[in-house]
Amino acid sequence: MAGSYDKQAAIYLDGRPRYPKEWFSMLAALTPDHSLAWDAGTGNGQAAIDVKHYKQVIATDISEELLKHAIQHPQIQYMHPLSSMSGDELVNLIGGENSIDLVTVATAVHWFDLEKLYPVVKRVLKKPGGVVAAWRYNIMQVSTEMDPLLKKFYEGIEVFLFKTQKCRCSAVNTAKQQGVNLLSEEVEKELESAWGGPELVRTVIYKTYMHLNCTLAVAPKFIIVVIAVHLLFGANMTL
Repeated sequence: MAGSYDKQAAIYLDGRPRYPKEWFSMLAALTPDHSLAWDAGTGNGQAAIDVKHYKQVIATDISEELLKHAIQHPQIQYMHPLSSMSGDELVNLIGGENSIDLVTVATAVHWFDLEKLYPVVKRVLKKPGGVVAAWRYNIMQVSTEMDPLLKKFYEGIEVFLFKTQKCRCSAVNTAKQQGVNLLSEEVEKELESAWGGPELVRTVIYKTYMHLNCTLAVAPKFIIVVIAVHLLFGANMTL
């Protein structure tokens, strides 16, 4: 999926919402150590910038353009792993076996080949005490006028995805490249009208869900769910 956001890399930072700071305090409270965290699929560092409870944060993304516009912080080290890297190479790049206190995957797990990601996470996580947190958000909620239009727009995306088996997050641009205009001028005008005009400032809410997993002393055969902790944690993100 490398390159899917390259053309929008400069504006991606402004368009992508940040996450509740309380989440990062909660995650930090779950790990005994706070030496090293890994934010996988970091984008511009929207999650990495708030993982400040750890001495160092390794933030990786296969989009070099997104990393060029990443949020800079002395505790964050941005890395651009090559898609051709082996599991051993990626483990060594990130920090080595049994080195990571916290792994975060913020609205990015759908970009990964999970059969490759899981073994790497399993190897780098500290045992016991390592924590993995992956989360995503649903369709934004704006107003009673706009929400039905957004639902209709996303239903159109889902139909396109079902027919083409493409990734949702790049669906509009991917469809456009194939001659399908999911965001037509008519749809844009409907959304703008429902919003109330370009000068109106509204509150936008994203309902967000987190899957949280912790490790025991002995690593599981399948990734990281090693105790009966599988949280579906909901929160509202307001822009």
